[in-house]
Amino acid sequence: MAYMGTSANTQSAALDRQGAGAGVGDFIALLKPRVMSLVVFTAIVGMLLAPVGVHPVIFVIAIASIAIGGGASGALNMWYESDIDALMSRTRNRPIPAGRVDRGQALGFGLVLSVGSVALLGLASNWLAAALLAFTIFFYAVIYTIWLKRRTAQNIVIGGAAGAFPAMIGWAAATGSIGIEPVILFMIVFLWTPPHFWALALYKKGDYAAANIPMLPNVAGERVTKIQILVYSLLLAAFSLLPFWLGFAGIAYGLVAGASGLGMVGLSVHLLAASGKAMRVRSRRLFSFSLLYLFVVFLALLLETLVLRSEILTVIL
Repeated sequence: MAYMGTSANTQSAALDRQGAGAGVGDFIALLKPRVMSLVVFTAIVGMLLAPVGVHPVIFVIAIASIAIGGGASGALNMWYESDIDALMSRTRNRPIPAGRVDRGQALGFGLVLSVGSVALLGLASNWLAAALLAFTIFFYAVIYTIWLKRRTAQNIVIGGAAGAFPAMIGWAAATGSIGIEPVILFMIVFLWTPPHFWALALYKKGDYAAANIPMLPNVAGERVTKIQILVYSLLLAAFSLLPFWLGFAGIAYGLVAGASGLGMVGLSVHLLAASGKAMRVRSRRLFSFSLLYLFVVFLALLLETLVLRSEILTVIL
């Protein structure tokens, strides 16, 4: 199904002719620094939760590789979506639609960083982690950006896997293997993604309509979206307790994850009962809380693990 019209194609052609005088800040913006910060944080947690030590130099190189790979995905995403970015209020000032970087520069930048980050991670750490990073870049740039986003309202659900891989990559970089722990971390981020982005889509519904992107509120309606947000929030709250129930996290994490999960579910229920202006306010509140949720849950898991290891080391010494 085609979602882009003639005006969007004209806009895309115009963007190809722009890009003189791009600055360093514009290329940094192509990396989507805010998204990259989440990638880096979850990757760090994945590496530090692993039951083996990592040399500090290898740790820094591995995290830098994962960050660069995540940034490369963002650059490739902006290259492909520059036409629809120009139509949306929250994205029209990005480097390509604003005319500061042309599409060819962004494509070359993204490809070079993709290859370089995968090669660096493989050489510094191991090739399992490098293969997972390569697959993540491919999944985000091709499966999500090129194939899914303009074709299905389930784009965020399926595409959310790309954002869930960094914790698993971090674990693999440390251990050279995959266990149940990184799979659970993957599932927490995977289940967090739909309510996080659908909350955004509810109060930015007009933007997605202008760009003809089939986000769930535009295709299935606001009520269906709110119900789906609640369902995924319930699943997220349950899965976030698995580290405690399976024994690789303690009671402190369990309490934090339980309280945070109740917060997500409570805000989702509150959103379900709202409409009009109240719905936009509550969806924005849920979106903001979801950002805090993921940070708090992962930080609690990390701090508890580090404290526990410190106590064990003290007993041994």
